Amino acid sequence: MPPAGPGPAAEQPPTAEPRPTTEQLPADADRRRFLTYLLAAPTLTVAARAGLDAVAPATARAAEAAPAAAAPPAPAAAPAAPSQLLGLPGIPDIVDLGQALQVAGLPTAHLLVLEITTAGRAVLHLPRLEVGQGLTTTVAMMVAEELDARLTDVDVPLSDSRPDLLFNQLTGASNSVRTLYDPVRGAAAAARARLVTAAARRWSLPADTLRTADSAVTAPDGRRAGYGELAAEAAAVVVPAVPATPKPPGQRRVIGRPTGRIDARDIVTGRAKYAGDLAVPGAVPTVVARPTTINGTLASLDASAARTMPGVLAVVTVPSGVAVLAETFDQALKARDALRTSWHPGPVATLSDPEIRGKLRAAHAPFLIPPLLTQYVDGEFDFAFVNHAPMEVLTAVADVRPNRAEVWFAAQTPIVAQQTLAAELGLPQDAVTVHVVRGGGSFGRRLFYDAAVEAAQISRAAGRPVKLMWTRNDDMRHGRMRPASHHRVRATYGLGQVLSYEHRAATVMTDFGHGLGEALTAAGFQLSVAGLSLAQAFFLLSQSNPYNVGIPTQLLAEVPLKIPTGSWRSVYSGTVRVADEIMMDELARRLGQDPVAFRRARLREPAGRAVLDTVARAGDWGRAMPAGQAQGIGYHAENGGRAAYLVEIDATDPKQPRVTKAVIAADVGTVINPTGLEAQLTGALIDGISVILQAGNHIDRGAVREGSFGDFHYARQRHTPPVVEIHLLPPSGPPGGAGELGVPAASAAVANAYARATGTSPRSFPINF
Repeated sequence: MPPAGPGPAAEQPPTAEPRPTTEQLPADADRRRFLTYLLAAPTLTVAARAGLDAVAPATARAAEAAPAAAAPPAPAAAPAAPSQLLGLPGIPDIVDLGQALQVAGLPTAHLLVLEITTAGRAVLHLPRLEVGQGLTTTVAMMVAEELDARLTDVDVPLSDSRPDLLFNQLTGASNSVRTLYDPVRGAAAAARARLVTAAARRWSLPADTLRTADSAVTAPDGRRAGYGELAAEAAAVVVPAVPATPKPPGQRRVIGRPTGRIDARDIVTGRAKYAGDLAVPGAVPTVVARPTTINGTLASLDASAARTMPGVLAVVTVPSGVAVLAETFDQALKARDALRTSWHPGPVATLSDPEIRGKLRAAHAPFLIPPLLTQYVDGEFDFAFVNHAPMEVLTAVADVRPNRAEVWFAAQTPIVAQQTLAAELGLPQDAVTVHVVRGGGSFGRRLFYDAAVEAAQISRAAGRPVKLMWTRNDDMRHGRMRPASHHRVRATYGLGQVLSYEHRAATVMTDFGHGLGEALTAAGFQLSVAGLSLAQAFFLLSQSNPYNVGIPTQLLAEVPLKIPTGSWRSVYSGTVRVADEIMMDELARRLGQDPVAFRRARLREPAGRAVLDTVARAGDWGRAMPAGQAQGIGYHAENGGRAAYLVEIDATDPKQPRVTKAVIAADVGTVINPTGLEAQLTGALIDGISVILQAGNHIDRGAVREGSFGDFHYARQRHTPPVVEIHLLPPSGPPGGAGELGVPAASAAVANAYARATGTSPRSFPINF
């Protein structure tokens, strides 16, 4: 991975290339480029206005869709094999979940706000959550690029909940960069055009003779004005004298350059503030005693001993348990342990893993094609519950008063959280303020706001502000998990071709109560008319087999159990596509073909074949390995991106396997920050190693067995490969999504490598569970 360095904007030459003049633009560019408008403000404040056709000029968009001239050519696509004529595309090949969310957000995309302050700061108020994925850096790079500003002059604070954004403040589905790419660039380009116009008026010079670089406008005679000193004058510009269009790819100096995170120093020095770091006046440390089983309820309480302990300020009951408020968290935890409680069992107290697996197996619809008609391969796969386990435990600060409430927490869905809090507290929505605070990891966990609602309930009951912390044990045993699932797959074949492919997925019901349904409805998906549940709609919009495998069918069945679930990184793809990729290896073996060649002959996308070729070549696929060691391959395409992982594993001791090397190839279109993308792909590798080999949650009589990283066996440093190579293919279009992309491919590669190294066919994951 390339080393992180200073922001590339600092390395720009003194002058930047001029933008096209109005005369050089196509005649209809005014209709098709980003439009911007001014907000009433004493300094320059612009907002991007977007519609379905509100994109950069067609010439720039076409140039963006082509690989850079200096980039090495992608491997040539092989002629279509006969099997390529037998496949059918899936719904995500036509419109995927991310595109649906983009459509839902378009009506309010123009409300994205960029401000140039008199201090020379470019401030983009981000309606998304930063949880360590590097989104603030990516957005800052887009602003710096189009504004010709120094990266160090760009600030990206997180927006509070903004109900006016409707469906455009959800961080998820690998959708942030895809959705923000055009509006952010449009707003920055509009700001730059107005700054240039203001300087031209000040100096009485033609605007197209001026240049911008390093957060300043420069005249041909050397006069220079910083953006800060031009901000007030630029605010008065209604119609700029130069085009307000984003740069074509050939003029970019920031986008595409490996860049260190803009907040890296703040994170490592402790200046970055998470919810637990906030000093909200009067907010006291608070913890909660919880039931002994999932969703149990309080039967009896004796808090007399706890109330007399040092530092204890209050003990109150809430629907989820018993809250203890104290002067310090240590005091609160000790007092919590001194409570004498008994609990009614929860609704799944009679269930353990075997019973849950039985319910999942029984939920499947039958296969359409009976096994008597042709040759076939069957596979059945179990995937365990998996905790999100972000490094920062859930924390929320709440200050609830009779007529208002303020809450601070890391929120991926702040608008829905605000609505839920208002309903819970009996307040108007505009009387509840949700402050979005950076989060230390999420993987889907912070789509939900359990801790925020609980903190508000406690604050109301105690009559004072609280700082609530869920311990690791709290979230492991009472938080949300990726649902357990069971999969049945049948593939028929004949004459060397795959004729049909049926995948039946049964999962414990996934909770999507975080606003996704309303967003899909806004995008035009009438779920009730189509007779689809929200989960089925999500499944159909995200699941597609990328191979030509004859006639494919994929069906989802859900088992409604009262177990808290939620979207875990890659959601359905993290299990569905893993099962598919294992089956591809087994089909290749049955047909006597190499697994990579077998995949390559059936991949529908030329871009996918290029990714697979790259990883096979770079990873020296097929090289001889000692006994007990092997290579494995996995491929996945989703959200406008595609990735292939090749891993090498040492399973000489099958109970202590270790991935020793990983080679990753990815094509996600235009890459804003290669360093950030590589970090995402590496994190997906660690996720894949973990959930395939050792990390999962057991259910024992209605309770989660695991309570910490001591028994939730997520990969440690000793489990990670000492060698990781990442190859990013030349840009093939606008940005795709990356956050969900790597996990299915990485997981499948690890599973396939383990199977080849051990000569087994694992069917239950994690393998060492």
